[in-house]
Amino acid sequence: MAAGRDVRTAASRAGRPRIHEVVLAHIEEEIAQGRLKVGDRLPAERDLAAGIGVSRTAVREAIRVLEAMGTVVQNTGSGPDAGTVLSAIPGDALSHLISLHVMLASIGTADVVRARVALERESARLAARHSGPKDHVRLAGHLAAMALPGIGVADFNDADTAFHLAIAQASGNVLVAELTTALRTAMRPTLLGALQGQADFPAIARVLTTEHQGIHDAIVAGDGDVAAARVEAHIDAFYARLAPG
Repeated sequence: MAAGRDVRTAASRAGRPRIHEVVLAHIEEEIAQGRLKVGDRLPAERDLAAGIGVSRTAVREAIRVLEAMGTVVQNTGSGPDAGTVLSAIPGDALSHLISLHVMLASIGTADVVRARVALERESARLAARHSGPKDHVRLAGHLAAMALPGIGVADFNDADTAFHLAIAQASGNVLVAELTTALRTAMRPTLLGALQGQADFPAIARVLTTEHQGIHDAIVAGDGDVAAARVEAHIDAFYARLAPG
């Protein structure tokens, strides 16, 4: 009960949130403190409402928000699997959230580019330091896929996305990897559309593959500064060539 009061007090100081936001803040705190993990069931609606000191309606509204984000699933029935279960891998929820913002045009292209640059520079820098032979083989495989003669736009975009995600996953920093993965995955449809709009896609694919090869070479060589600089140049050039404005 004390924890619930603390959450309500903190939330109130932040500017009188709607009641369901108090519930969300409480659940976020439980996750942050490690008391709730993926696969855990949330307390019953009645118990959660009583513990926080809010109505059951507020709890239901908060659960609907979490369910829409893909963070929880609700299993009906009365067996051991019934109830509301914390289910999302963080990156999945982030990807959904970023995708919605982008589709609703609440994030401009310039902001997306600068965010990608910041995250992917750090991913590349860390990957050059922490990646190993298995990571290098994985990156080379994605490069080989991009270089296949006659590759289609969708398959190229999938290999391109996989290449960037492999760098993020090789960074050794879980949060940087999650954020990079979420943003890159959320932007996949936009990037695919930009590639599909090119009159000479094979020529563009060759240029992009060459740029990816340079990033790969710097990571394998362990040169984080060069890898970061090449990623930034690659992202900036992509938007300048394919997504002007």
